[in-house]
Amino acid sequence: MRYLITGGAGFVGSHLAEELLRRGHQVMIIDDLSTGSIENIEAFRSHKNFRYVIDTVMNRPVLAELVDQCDMIYHLAAAVGVRLIVESPVRTIETNVRATELVLELAAKKLKKVLITSTSEVYGKSQKFPFSEDDDLVIGPPDKGRWSYACSKAIDEFLALAYWREKKLPTIVVRLFNTIGPRQTGHYGMVVPNFIRQALAGEPITVFGDGSQSRCFGWVGDVVNALIGLGDQPKAVGRVFNIGNDEEVTILALADRIKRITGSQSAVRMIPYDQAYEAGFEDMHRRIPNLTRIRELLGYRPTKTLDGMLESIVISYGNTPVASALRGEQGTVPVAK
Repeated sequence: MRYLITGGAGFVGSHLAEELLRRGHQVMIIDDLSTGSIENIEAFRSHKNFRYVIDTVMNRPVLAELVDQCDMIYHLAAAVGVRLIVESPVRTIETNVRATELVLELAAKKLKKVLITSTSEVYGKSQKFPFSEDDDLVIGPPDKGRWSYACSKAIDEFLALAYWREKKLPTIVVRLFNTIGPRQTGHYGMVVPNFIRQALAGEPITVFGDGSQSRCFGWVGDVVNALIGLGDQPKAVGRVFNIGNDEEVTILALADRIKRITGSQSAVRMIPYDQAYEAGFEDMHRRIPNLTRIRELLGYRPTKTLDGMLESIVISYGNTPVASALRGEQGTVPVAK
């Protein structure tokens, strides 16, 4: 199979590309490196079955050529991270909506299957837990820039499913829940890499809000396997799927876990939302996925506990004493999973 991954030099996209190559497929990516990095694909960019194009998805002629050459598209290119979303709402909306519309339009001409990555953010202010794919979406008011991302990704979902119903373009929508793993950067507000970097450096671990907000963190390897499984499954077409982990943790407890795993003496510093982002910032207090749908279709099961994920990420930071201890080197017993 020949796959095209938009945003393929990003965190999830690079892991997806690497796994598809490992399985013997041909992979092309397009990425403008606005939030992705060439370092993410460094280990396999000379692979004989890999091709990368440094350009925006909005370059219609380039994208059209790539779509023609592939059998399936994984559309991952999007604005990412709460900080980027708050600071650049116009870019967020344009990137998410226009790019998705162009991908679907070009794919429809050749009936190339498209998997669209959406987000748990679309559930918004819903108080029905855990979140199920058929639940109502309760998005905040338009004067709160924070909701521009959720709204734009919801439009992406409507577009993808409309193309399936009206034009018979095979589309799949997935909602990712806080995916974590090696290569993820904290530059755009991602909480786990920020906390780990701060803990390893002995800096204060900065918790926004009161820390009572909770999240469920999914391992990137599990997410990638689910993306590939859904792409291979005809019964996934025209449907929406949650992907992630349903192990819930508060952000304050997450900071404590990272301190324990790294052996850090860092203090935990609470920062009000209006100082961290903007006045009147609204957050989702809980995000818990119902994984029944993907479990029934693929037999999906998360393979790592949260502690196991955090340990693996710390190890990926290189030859630090903490990483060595977690590997069990020099006779040190690693933290139990």
